[in-house]
Amino acid sequence: MTRIAAPNILGLSGGDHDCAASLLNGTEIVASFEEDKLARARHSAGLPRRAIRYCLQAGGLRPEDIHYVAAARPLYGDAGRQAAADHWIPKRLKQTFPNSKIVLLDHHLCHAAAAYYPSPFDKAGILTLDEKGDWKTGGLWLGEGNSLRSLEDIYYPDSLGNLYSRVTSLAGFGAGADEHKLQWLSAWGKPNYAGLLRQVIRSDESSLLTVDQSYFVSGRQERGGFSEKFFHDAGWKPSEPLTEEARADLAASMQLVLEEIVLEISQRIAAQTKVESLALSGGVALNPLLIERLESCGLFREIFVQPAAGNAGTALGAALYCAHGMLNLSARQRLEHMYFGPQYSGDEIKEVLDNCKLDFRYLPTRGDLVAATVEALQKNRIVGWFQGRAEFGPRALGARSILASPLGPYVNENLNDFVKHREKFRPFAVSVQEEKAGEFFAHGPMAKYLASLGKIKPAYREKFAANVLPPRPEAEGSSGEGRIRVHVVSRKTNSLLWDLLGAFGKASGLPVLFNTSFNLFGEPLVCSPRDAVRSFYCSGIDDLTIGNFLLSK
Repeated sequence: MTRIAAPNILGLSGGDHDCAASLLNGTEIVASFEEDKLARARHSAGLPRRAIRYCLQAGGLRPEDIHYVAAARPLYGDAGRQAAADHWIPKRLKQTFPNSKIVLLDHHLCHAAAAYYPSPFDKAGILTLDEKGDWKTGGLWLGEGNSLRSLEDIYYPDSLGNLYSRVTSLAGFGAGADEHKLQWLSAWGKPNYAGLLRQVIRSDESSLLTVDQSYFVSGRQERGGFSEKFFHDAGWKPSEPLTEEARADLAASMQLVLEEIVLEISQRIAAQTKVESLALSGGVALNPLLIERLESCGLFREIFVQPAAGNAGTALGAALYCAHGMLNLSARQRLEHMYFGPQYSGDEIKEVLDNCKLDFRYLPTRGDLVAATVEALQKNRIVGWFQGRAEFGPRALGARSILASPLGPYVNENLNDFVKHREKFRPFAVSVQEEKAGEFFAHGPMAKYLASLGKIKPAYREKFAANVLPPRPEAEGSSGEGRIRVHVVSRKTNSLLWDLLGAFGKASGLPVLFNTSFNLFGEPLVCSPRDAVRSFYCSGIDDLTIGNFLLSK
């Protein structure tokens, strides 16, 4: 195939869950998005057909214009299905993209590529950790220039991600879906079961990770599949549900052991590579409490986490590896934002509003839009914020967000009870202008992606008390008191939200807003105007700013 100066590269992830597509032109990210958000269903399986179609539309391309299709090997729990998929997927892709070279890449290689290539590092240690991919559950890597070198692998069933999912199930949440709930619950418990979990999983000089399988029953799904031995050692009866206190203590124990294990593995990376920087990917990296611990442990000068660290991010990793690792394109692009999803014109939005026969107010200028939103927020109204390109990844970063004033009475209760319908132990994030953030919070560079935690300064702790996490004195190296989810907003990458925060600060004296994801309970983030309108009218949101239109109840 003739070498193309700026090839069009399509990256794909697929299988049983978290399918996505990413499009590069050379090394520039043109589009990247998850199938779930377009299909309006979680854990969509197979090839990401909707996401592929979106990426082609965003790039103004036809299938014939794609030069390379790089696919992360799809994940199937059954070996027979896995082998069949490895055979038919390249053939199917070649039929769709006839002028493309089709490349099938290892899952954890794609995780490593997604972590390293968008990072600001010329050389870095890389850690990938998930539940299972290509029968691997993790790996240590060294990234230098355009090269990725595998140092050590972790193989199933020795899996930190799998154990975390099992504990998620035992605590009464959904395995493979609600691990984020376990991590936030952990802040409210005591690690009374950490000793037991250290018997279940360990890391030592002889092995990166070892999980004692005697604590599980093969094939058992309920209550995490734990064996009678585990329940006996924990002092619980297998048939009885855990108390609220035991659930919180179990979560705290799992979180502490997770942090201990990852720190031990990170020490091995630092010793082997002598690097000052660490890049992370894989589902385990979607844990802000863990990242905060790594940032404060002193092993590395800087940490970078792939914001779309789960399996969806392997689509981007596959495309980036094709660009850098295979084609040796040297112009690496540092990740600046995650706004790679669909956007909609004013005409497209108005067509939906008219079709639904909705009353709305048209706000012709940016100033009008900002002023109307500030007015609503000052009245303690909850605002749906639908602006620009949608976020790639699981977190709302100010394109598909729900915003509220932190000054209003009962704001947490209103958001939880009437909008999110979620557990009260889960904190909301605070969005703040990049230039003003240091006045209120101490934070690291990953705060722009909500990938870590910040620390609120003592003078403001009472104002944000409902969203401040309790300290974790058991975790040596944690940031102690005042931990809070901080979202730092850059004028360069999200000027509209930056303007809104500034205007709200001038009006209220506090340039900070609560920010949570714009979605109904159990659904992905909204993507289209129709998704936003449906979620608005099916929840307790008071106002919706969608493009230059304002809807109010």
